[in-house]
Amino acid sequence: METLEKPEDFNSQRRRLFGVAAVTIAAAQLGSVVAARAQAGGPVQPLLPTFSANTSFDALKQINAGVLNIGYAEAGPADGPVVILLHGWPYDIYSFVDVTPLLAAKGYRVIVPYLRGYGTTSFLSSATMRNAQQSAVGLDIIALMDALKIQKATVAGFDWGARTADVMAVLWPERCKAIVSVSGYLISSPAGNQTPLPPQAASAFWYQYYFATEVGKVGYAKYLHEFNEFIWRQASPKWNFDDATYNRTAASFNNPDHVDLVMHDYRWRLGLADGERKYDDLEKRLAALPVVTVPAITMEGDSNGAIHAPSTAYRGKFSGKYEHRLITGGVGHNLPQEAPQAFAQAIVDVDAA
Repeated sequence: METLEKPEDFNSQRRRLFGVAAVTIAAAQLGSVVAARAQAGGPVQPLLPTFSANTSFDALKQINAGVLNIGYAEAGPADGPVVILLHGWPYDIYSFVDVTPLLAAKGYRVIVPYLRGYGTTSFLSSATMRNAQQSAVGLDIIALMDALKIQKATVAGFDWGARTADVMAVLWPERCKAIVSVSGYLISSPAGNQTPLPPQAASAFWYQYYFATEVGKVGYAKYLHEFNEFIWRQASPKWNFDDATYNRTAASFNNPDHVDLVMHDYRWRLGLADGERKYDDLEKRLAALPVVTVPAITMEGDSNGAIHAPSTAYRGKFSGKYEHRLITGGVGHNLPQEAPQAFAQAIVDVDAA
């Protein structure tokens, strides 16, 4: 989960093709969605599914990109406008298992990568630092776009994925047609995270302080499955996901670099772990908290159990065409999986901005 500035063997993953009937249904679903637009920050009620209609992606693909061999799902026409969907922690590409066919049915080429440390994404070299600082993760997606010969894309995500969309929009705006960012503006810096929070707010970051200790790292590795399921329930208290839904994603945490990268991410944010000097210039630019100039839609679920800023706190960080949407109905932190139609609609709408 994100902070605020101030705050299964993988080869045996279940796969199925998106059939013509499924695409037709998806198109009808998306066409029936009333755009979830919040008027003056007020809540809106999306048409939420009562179950997960999709349980797998088409066969995953792999490609060398930058320092990684990235595993990703792809759907939709190869010549369609590109949308890149980015997950967070502790989640994976299955956060977008229902969003993806909705967008593919609308003609988008949808790319859904495993971030470094998840699923079938791996480092090309054992010597590469297991670094999860924000600029490095942003560069991973730029490298993926280069490898796939994608010049520009709409980038959408939540948690680490929203932070990455924000980072890409401010560092490489020429590569971002638009962004959708759940919980808004999530760029931060180690220095900016040194201001103490009041006790109630600080308590919401308990896992970050736990990860700052060696016992926290050992505990996370030992209780990986239980730990992340607990985070899911804390972050989305009204989302009644079943074991199968969680287990599909939990398989991605078996990545050999997962624990090290999660620890580095949260320790780096607090200034307890160093980054790499080659990213210093990028991090210096990000530490200035530059504004997002590309078209953007920010979103929030009305039952997000993860600490998050009110939309008014980051409105000034978006200077281009902008809209904020509050999604009601008990929607928590994993907004794309809990409210896929509303999330897909936001992408369609921002792409048309």
